[in-house]
Amino acid sequence: MRIVVAHNRYREAQPSGENTIVDSEIAQLTAAGVEVLPFIRSSDEIPSMSKAAKALLPISPIWAPRAQQDLGRLLNEHRPDVLHLHNPYPLISPWVVRTAHRHGVPVVQTVHNYRQVCSSGIYFRDGVICQDCKGRALGVPAIKHRCYRDSAAQSALMATTLAVHRGTWRSVDRYIALTTAIADHLRDYGIPDERIVVKPNSVPDPGRPAPLGDGFLYMARLSPEKGVDLLLDAWRRHPVGTLGTLRVAGDGELRPLVEAAAAARPDVLYLGQLDRAGVRAAVEASAVVIAASMWHDVLPTVIIEALASGRPVLGTALGGIPYLVGADAPHEPAGTGPAETASAVAGQGPAPLPAGVVTGTAGWVVPPEPAALAAALPVARAGAAALSARARLRYEQTFHPDVVTKRLLDVYAGLSPVA
Repeated sequence: MRIVVAHNRYREAQPSGENTIVDSEIAQLTAAGVEVLPFIRSSDEIPSMSKAAKALLPISPIWAPRAQQDLGRLLNEHRPDVLHLHNPYPLISPWVVRTAHRHGVPVVQTVHNYRQVCSSGIYFRDGVICQDCKGRALGVPAIKHRCYRDSAAQSALMATTLAVHRGTWRSVDRYIALTTAIADHLRDYGIPDERIVVKPNSVPDPGRPAPLGDGFLYMARLSPEKGVDLLLDAWRRHPVGTLGTLRVAGDGELRPLVEAAAAARPDVLYLGQLDRAGVRAAVEASAVVIAASMWHDVLPTVIIEALASGRPVLGTALGGIPYLVGADAPHEPAGTGPAETASAVAGQGPAPLPAGVVTGTAGWVVPPEPAALAAALPVARAGAAALSARARLRYEQTFHPDVVTKRLLDVYAGLSPVA
């Protein structure tokens, strides 16, 4: 099998989980015996482009002529079975779908965000969830609010791109929805069920989980949509030391907020930006990982990393988080979940969950509110040991590279050449 993987890499100065996932997926496909032909562009190329190439940048999201020419030559020379598209902006353009179809090559796209509809891609503006552009022929609110790169001109271009390529997106042969929430988003956009496959990302298997540590780990970009301020608000509602240590890893605009919390409370530890070894050490030192997103977060990789290490997750009930922790399907009624079981084992008898706390296979989800998260923190700490093995099992059954790669190969095999 021969697959073209098309992706516009985000700038290296802007850490991107999407870049990491694409690299990992290419490696997994290659290890499975697939011939992968990378069709990769990078936004880091833009500063060194010629004046003529830079002059064409404003139209590149709609139609990138150089990319279409290069892709056409690649398709003619290698005649692949499938083109697998990830991010097309700004140097590849959704037009590659039309180029591939013109050469008889079916197209798969992994949907990493909401940019079929939302110019910023995250359904989040001014500190709250925003879906003002849903159902509109042209995303005028995105232009008004400068949602793309804080520029009215660039927002107008992106909104126009989404309008122009509505038909292009609806012609994609198969969509990979990373979670059930993304599948719902695609259905709402008009994509029929038979062209949607739910297939999450994976992370490498770290091996046998280490014994649980203590306390909690938050590891994400320190920005409003990722909810670190929500978490700190919830944490302050408990006396110092009663929940163990809260470790915070990452960097971003809210870093001063985290540094101030760490200076004020000995049970808050700011770890800064971590390398891979640091991430693993931080996960192993903790008992529960927190995903406090305030937006419909698609698939926070940190959750899969937590499950792989046998750490249950406490998250907000938004986006793909309920799916990741197994809380998007019928779950145990209050009084019978793992947290209550842990209480019963300790001889305390079953304890009902606080209002709004839902127990999933591998963790808990709550509304994105400080009071709800504060109420869930002691539940998660008490129930971590009971959910640890289930967290690891969910990783092995759903997110392990072997499982995910097989699912992807099945998607490819189910496609036929475009007539």
